[in-house]
Amino acid sequence: MPARVGRPPLWLTLAILGLVLVLGLATGVFWDDLQRTALDPKIPFQTYTPPKAPDYALKSAWYLLPTDPAHAPAGAVDVFFLSPTIYDGGEQWNAPIDDRRGDKLFRRVMAPNYAGPFVRVGRLYAPRYRQASLYSELTLREDAQEARRFAYGDVADAFRFYLQHENQGRPFVLVGVEQGGLLADRLLAEQVAPDPAVRSRLVAAYLIRTIVPAESPPIPPCMMRAQAHCLAAWMTLRADEFPRAQTLLDRALVWGPHGELVGLNGRQALCFNPLLGATTDAPAAARLNLGAANATGLEWDARPAFLARQVSAQCQDGILRVSAPKSGAFSPQGSWADRKKAPGYNLFYADIEADALARVAALTGQAAGAQP
Repeated sequence: MPARVGRPPLWLTLAILGLVLVLGLATGVFWDDLQRTALDPKIPFQTYTPPKAPDYALKSAWYLLPTDPAHAPAGAVDVFFLSPTIYDGGEQWNAPIDDRRGDKLFRRVMAPNYAGPFVRVGRLYAPRYRQASLYSELTLREDAQEARRFAYGDVADAFRFYLQHENQGRPFVLVGVEQGGLLADRLLAEQVAPDPAVRSRLVAAYLIRTIVPAESPPIPPCMMRAQAHCLAAWMTLRADEFPRAQTLLDRALVWGPHGELVGLNGRQALCFNPLLGATTDAPAAARLNLGAANATGLEWDARPAFLARQVSAQCQDGILRVSAPKSGAFSPQGSWADRKKAPGYNLFYADIEADALARVAALTGQAAGAQP
């Protein structure tokens, strides 16, 4: 008859449970560090060989192009759109432009939610660029700053190509989200503001989830909706995240006078309120919110269902403080890396669309809408 196996002593059971608990707590405490380490390319940028450069004469170098770039209807307006971060990292400091996972994230999440509000505004141009990895956004290391400066080279090339071969003198809207907003800010300073002919065609620049110093911006901030040639820039934090606002400002990097990245160093950040269409500290009640949207997964060009009156918003100390949305459709979701990127929804979708259309009308004297 086989011997019966007795239960382990109570002390041993408790010890094992205690060890499991300690390991679980340690993993939770150091989870961010573990994830960041996994995304670190672990090679100095100075000895790094970047992916192949894009050729903007090829359609494959663009995420989005008008259906017929050579033939724009009368009164058409262009939108030049710079994507937020879609590449996690791990092997590269800067993303290959043919990264399949990034392409899928752009088309499934970023384009519907952030380029989508401009579909009715004008003809969309969205270049692929060797953007800095997510890891470079999570550290202040010099290597990471070099990766962001490197990404600007592609963006500058894409914009020059667009002006020389595609724009044909049309008014245009410049849009950048998160990393794309940082790069668009430098474009404004170096390629738009100094050139009177280009600047005169700029309807407005929307730098979404982007910190821009309020001191001497490259173009005037948008102060009312019936204004063109202006800058709308804002960084959003939900009310339950607002205690980390100062940390966000302390870690923010902006462009210095010679193309270097520097800290804000106590300077105020610009803060545009999309509910009011103005750079102002005035509060905006939720009743002014024309429509938030979760467009993730929708077919390109599909108009999402809007949920109005979802959030209130007010600029405080250079950060747009937003109330918790009323719908669960706007809850954070996805992997650890996904939660570090621009959210898969847009709380100001309809507000941004209406704002851009109003500024096109202010510049051209007619409503925009190159695409039905």
